[in-house]
Amino acid sequence: MTGARATDPDGGGDDDDGGDAARQGRVDRVAGIVLAGGAGRRFGGAKQLALLRGEPLLAHVLRAVRAVGRLDPIVVVLGAHAEAIRAGVDFAGVEPVDCPDWAEGQAASLRAGAAGVGDVDAAAVLLGDMPFVTPEVIAGAIDRLTGDHDAVRTLYAGKPGHPVVLGRRVLDRVPELRGDVGARDLLRSFRVRDWEGGDLCDPTDIDTPEQLAGAS
Repeated sequence: MTGARATDPDGGGDDDDGGDAARQGRVDRVAGIVLAGGAGRRFGGAKQLALLRGEPLLAHVLRAVRAVGRLDPIVVVLGAHAEAIRAGVDFAGVEPVDCPDWAEGQAASLRAGAAGVGDVDAAAVLLGDMPFVTPEVIAGAIDRLTGDHDAVRTLYAGKPGHPVVLGRRVLDRVPELRGDVGARDLLRSFRVRDWEGGDLCDPTDIDTPEQLAGAS
């Protein structure tokens, strides 16, 4: 990542569609949901625990999420390898929740995460295999959820990525999701604000040992 703009990790990004207009409709109670329940089949095992620069992949994500001071609660959804991940990652300040239906796919993890955060105004959804996500991009996405939109989708060079911020109306529909899909299909029914965050983080997600080696 190069050329990232300075942004307050608690919110207040400075792109041309942020600023005062975004802050006027700013939601108050925002949770964090980190999806970390996958089996890591392409990786060959628990990639959440794979070491990158001396720390588990998931630990890198949790550090960024914790640094966004307005996220409360922060829920980490575990499924495959849950016992090993609980033993190998520091969950201070966050709440791990188990997803017994993790084998169904991402929809089950998202349902567990939405249930775990309770009655909040919105939730920022992240993936547990994006070790280079930054507090700045998380805060920037949250800051762009206003009363004119139901969700914010972060783009990287025009391609959808994470975080995705789901407003209350969307969260209420998450229990309908089934299969190995995230919120993309659901978002077609809502007012979604696309926001380019590519100058604030490297969106690489780690799916294979080769990708991990390249990222190291």
